[in-house]
Amino acid sequence: MARRSTKTPPPDDSYEEKILDIDVVDEMRGSYLEYAYSVIYSRALPDARDGLKPVHRRIVYQMNEMGLRPERAYVKCARVVGEVMGKLHPHGDASIYDALVRMAQPFSMRVPLVDGHGNFGSLGNDDPPAAMRYTECRMAAAASLMTESIDEDTVDFAPNYDGQEQEPVALPAAFPNLLVNGSSGIAVGMATNMAPHNLREVIAAARHLIRHPNADLDALMRHVPGPDLPTGGRIVGLDGIRDAYATGRGSFKMRATVAIEAVTARRKGLVVTELPFAVGPEKVIAKIKDLVNAKKIQGIADVKDLTDREHGLRLVIEIKNGFVPEAILEQLYKLTPMEESFGINNVALVDGQPLTLGLKELLEVYLDHRFDVVRRRSEFRRTKRRDRLHLVEGLLTALVDIDEVIRVIRSSENSAQAKERLMERYGLSDIQTQYILDTPLRRLTKYDRIELEAEKDRLNQEIEELTRILDSDAELRKLVSGELAEVAKKFGSDRRTVLLESAASQVATVPLQVADDPCRVLLSSTALLARTTGAEPLSREGGRVKHDVIVSSVPATARGEIGAVTSSGRLLRINVVDLPQLPDTANAPNLSGGAPLAEFVSLEGDETVVCLTTLDETSPGLAIGTEQGVVKRVLPDYPSNKDELEVISLREGDRIVGAVELRTGEEDLVFISDDAQLLRYQASQVRQQGRPAGGVAGIKLTEGAKVISFTAVDPAVDAVVFTVAGSRGTLDDSVQTTAKLTPFDQFPRKGRATGGVRCQRFLKGEDCLALAWAGPAPARAAQKTGLPVELPEPDPRRDGSGTSLAKTVSVVAGPVV
Repeated sequence: MARRSTKTPPPDDSYEEKILDIDVVDEMRGSYLEYAYSVIYSRALPDARDGLKPVHRRIVYQMNEMGLRPERAYVKCARVVGEVMGKLHPHGDASIYDALVRMAQPFSMRVPLVDGHGNFGSLGNDDPPAAMRYTECRMAAAASLMTESIDEDTVDFAPNYDGQEQEPVALPAAFPNLLVNGSSGIAVGMATNMAPHNLREVIAAARHLIRHPNADLDALMRHVPGPDLPTGGRIVGLDGIRDAYATGRGSFKMRATVAIEAVTARRKGLVVTELPFAVGPEKVIAKIKDLVNAKKIQGIADVKDLTDREHGLRLVIEIKNGFVPEAILEQLYKLTPMEESFGINNVALVDGQPLTLGLKELLEVYLDHRFDVVRRRSEFRRTKRRDRLHLVEGLLTALVDIDEVIRVIRSSENSAQAKERLMERYGLSDIQTQYILDTPLRRLTKYDRIELEAEKDRLNQEIEELTRILDSDAELRKLVSGELAEVAKKFGSDRRTVLLESAASQVATVPLQVADDPCRVLLSSTALLARTTGAEPLSREGGRVKHDVIVSSVPATARGEIGAVTSSGRLLRINVVDLPQLPDTANAPNLSGGAPLAEFVSLEGDETVVCLTTLDETSPGLAIGTEQGVVKRVLPDYPSNKDELEVISLREGDRIVGAVELRTGEEDLVFISDDAQLLRYQASQVRQQGRPAGGVAGIKLTEGAKVISFTAVDPAVDAVVFTVAGSRGTLDDSVQTTAKLTPFDQFPRKGRATGGVRCQRFLKGEDCLALAWAGPAPARAAQKTGLPVELPEPDPRRDGSGTSLAKTVSVVAGPVV
């Protein structure tokens, strides 16, 4: 079977083939340049006159056309996006809505142009905005300034993408929007990145340039020292800002605003209230967690985002105890977005051409635009007033001889004849005559004539004023300057961003961790714990703490440990670095800056802390006295691998009433029982025992009596004994009757486990001691609340009766030595 031929048939003679040889390089260059120009001019770069890209300009203009002014109700953003896309912007709805959202974000725009209602996103876009079908918007008050007098032939209009609508080439812009709100965009082969500024400062610089057209950069920078970011923060280093203002290119560093605060009773923290421009808290938190997990940064315990709509941004970075917050802050500046660089690249369109502009050039372009707008507006208004004056003059001419005018009209065959006869009779123009014919008879009263004459005078005055502005460049400049001043007065706000010349790094001078310096740990009668600076004993005069007394004090080091002895015979370890540090105020610390004891130790039931102790195994050890009269000197053996130790085995129903760390082992141990017996003997009479031991007999108690005080007193110092008598039936503070202060040397030493001597004689209604204490003078007394109580004068009689107190005593202690 023969195969059919597959050859291409010869071309028809009537078809003439045309082939053009084009260099592909030229074609690519031309097409690419056309595309690049389209991106630069129509999408990515702002116009230097109004500071808006086409999409932003179309949104503001269309909202103005829709009547969405600040005093009107909100409408759905989807409606605005649809109007803009259908009439002016031939691109997707997503890009239009993104632009609209940005103009409504107070953390993106220094002066927002859109008033949004709903979720318009969060700082750093951590929480994206809601869909446009949910959010609502209207023009912000500042947007009204952008479109002000746009209907007075102030700017040129051009056809839209399909030629069916007209859109402005630039908005009138009653304030320098490009400098105030900044801009960013990436075009083809170029980009722009402009920082926001303070409205008052920019307008002040513009007005200065109006008055002094030859002003140099230094003069302008006295008004505009640097950017003013919507999110506040700090700008570190101003050299890059000056470069940007001079050449249009430069950079500066933005830092978060951070305060060091006590975020808990035990920890300090870095509280971030302002972040660098376009940086959100989620980004910072994620970076910090990555650094902590990678062990590139130490000392951070937790990061919490406490931001809310009422209080604004609040990012809390908790610092571990033992680390210096200032040093960690420096590391965070280096390693996280808490410090960012902003590269200024002032590229904007001037007469359709992208140019890099400095501060003065930007202001000059804006002012030239504003001069043109005000000039065109004045010309438009003068023309309107001249046209109106022409009509008013014609109507006044008719009113002078109104009867004849009416006769002429009535005697005419038609309106055309009437118009022609009036023009010929009174020398009126066609427009004036037509206006007279269209005027209703009710406008021909005597009162209306008075109104017309007043209107004529007003129009002549306004035309004269507008003519003076148009004929005088000085008047034009004065008007523009005055209008800018009004804008600054109405819409200006205080600067948010702090400008710093430099910020020297503190890493070299501030160590990361707290130094293991000597200190003292204090426990107050109201159960507050704190540490001081320095290990030197506080003076006797410095032992007084406002509204409190110090009941226990031990030397330590900032990174060391101490022990807290409880009434149930436990010793609990406490890290000194966890304790708040008190300022050194004339050697008299105020423990109101301390933290509650419960923050550091866990106590059970009615268990209390009776004293603090060092964990020094070279010391003479602890001396302990119990309610049932047992005494024990504890062998200083404290294993470092245990946070809780037993220091005495207590009998059933017994409890520790006092404990003290001996310093020399030569102190006198002092027991005071509730039946007013005091026993004093040397500590050397009690041999040391291991921690599990139960102690030995310390004082011989009568039947029903119990120990209420146990202390250790250095016989070489001046000491006193303080006792308060009460009733055994009710031993609360309200039934205390008398108190006695006795010199310690009035009480002789006795043997261990003896009964001692009487320390106070009971009066009628008294049968026991409610409170007793022996220690170095002068004694300090306080109520339960910590308020001070004045004590009686010393009584040399060891078994004398007491004197009445003005206030009830709850605790007594001596000076901190």
